[in-house]
Amino acid sequence: MPNPILETVALTRRFGDLTAVDNLTISVEPGEVFGLLGPNGAGKTTAIKMFTTLLRPTSGEASVAGFSITRRASDVRRVTGYVPQLISADGTLTGYENLMVFAKLYDVPRAERKPRVMEGLSFMGLEDAAGKLVRTYSGGMIRRLEIVQSVIHRPKVLFLDEPTVGLDPLARKALWEHIGQLRAEYGTTIFLTTHLMEEADHLCTRVAIMHHGKLVALGAPADLKASIGMNGATLEDVFIHFAGDKLEPESGANYRETRQTRRTAKRLG
Repeated sequence: MPNPILETVALTRRFGDLTAVDNLTISVEPGEVFGLLGPNGAGKTTAIKMFTTLLRPTSGEASVAGFSITRRASDVRRVTGYVPQLISADGTLTGYENLMVFAKLYDVPRAERKPRVMEGLSFMGLEDAAGKLVRTYSGGMIRRLEIVQSVIHRPKVLFLDEPTVGLDPLARKALWEHIGQLRAEYGTTIFLTTHLMEEADHLCTRVAIMHHGKLVALGAPADLKASIGMNGATLEDVFIHFAGDKLEPESGANYRETRQTRRTAKRLG
């Protein structure tokens, strides 16, 4: 059996008195589509930021592709791609220019930059928009461009934080078709967060549910649905069973961050 592509042991992150991620222990196999679910403020984005070395853990450990996120951070960044909730593409540049910037940032060899950029544009159906400013793109086009940005260096793991936020159903379907092709073509492991239970049920080989920073459920969607003893249970039923049906105070985002997220959703819509 192959070694896990991502593994955590008692991974914890505190912000003052708030424990955003509390002793998280999970493992993800190569080639999986792994979903991390939970209410707002459950710790999902904090976990991804630790996996991608944007935040250091308070305690515990995690490794990605065998590299420690604390001791081998530069190696972790080399083997991962990350598409955050907020827009990461520069609207004042063309799609082609955005990708060339990322190719340089990721130290793609000079001779390979243009071929990889053109391949990525073709792969995501963006060839005709390559010379247009990104601010003229639709929401689905922006997300596809951001995915190309994040995989231009051929990462082993692609982290997607709410990748379909603000997209209509057709754009969402097209995006996931492209991501499926990416996984088939390069064997990329996909680690995602989403609030769309139907999306997680359809896409993910396994899901983990977090609540108040803790892992409360883990397994294949079918197994989790069977575990709650409800005829015809959906993944939404599983989510409510483990995470509760009451709205909790959001602990993760401040006013500025919430405003940025809503602007992103409006722009992508």
